[in-house]
Amino acid sequence: MSKVLGVALKKELAGIAQLSPYYFSRAFKQSVGISPHQYVIQQRVERAKQLLLQGNMSLYEIAIACGFTHQSHLTRHFKRLTGVTPKTLLKS
Repeated sequence: MSKVLGVALKKELAGIAQLSPYYFSRAFKQSVGISPHQYVIQQRVERAKQLLLQGNMSLYEIAIACGFTHQSHLTRHFKRLTGVTPKTLLKS
């Protein structure tokens, strides 16, 4: 997720909650345990995992569909959060 999109998303969510973006981020992290940005990344990786296991799309298509800028962006976050690369998950 680009910084611009991240800031826009945080402002939008803060507006819905009727909080300042700064206070929203602090309250979110205190409540959920991770930042709003990390939560979004985790959700994208989980969705990517589901799509990978369905086997209907290429890794590039999955990356784009889940909001990553490119395949390596997905792979980097996927490995960081799951401990394996997307291709390794498919082989297992």
